[in-house]
Amino acid sequence: MTPPGDTRKQRDIVFHPTPPAQTERAHALLSALPRLSVLRSGERQLTVHYDLTDHCLEDLESLLSEQGFHLEVSLLIKIKRALVYHVERVQRENLTRPEVSTKNYKPHIQVWDQRPHGDHDDTPQEWRQYK
Repeated sequence: MTPPGDTRKQRDIVFHPTPPAQTERAHALLSALPRLSVLRSGERQLTVHYDLTDHCLEDLESLLSEQGFHLEVSLLIKIKRALVYHVERVQRENLTRPEVSTKNYKPHIQVWDQRPHGDHDDTPQEWRQYK
């Protein structure tokens, strides 16, 4: 299970140059969301801080797109965005799953008990000695 400290995220949202002044409008929109901290980190960029149990980048960017904001679509940004979407989706799924008990040694102990013990080697004697 993921420790609670790993769910706190800091992500950048980069906007397309047109239309102008959309960063300020997006800042106002995202600042109204609960448990989300928004900082302006560049002319066309916002930095958001959130807990993964409350928000994810995919939902935030979808909200912005639905409201008419234009996000940056360069190849590098698309790759980073897809990677973050995938990682956060998997981490959220893992947060909802119960921890799997991996320390169940009983089947291994039962198999070990049924094996012959001692110094047993099936290799023929003539193969054991180098001449």
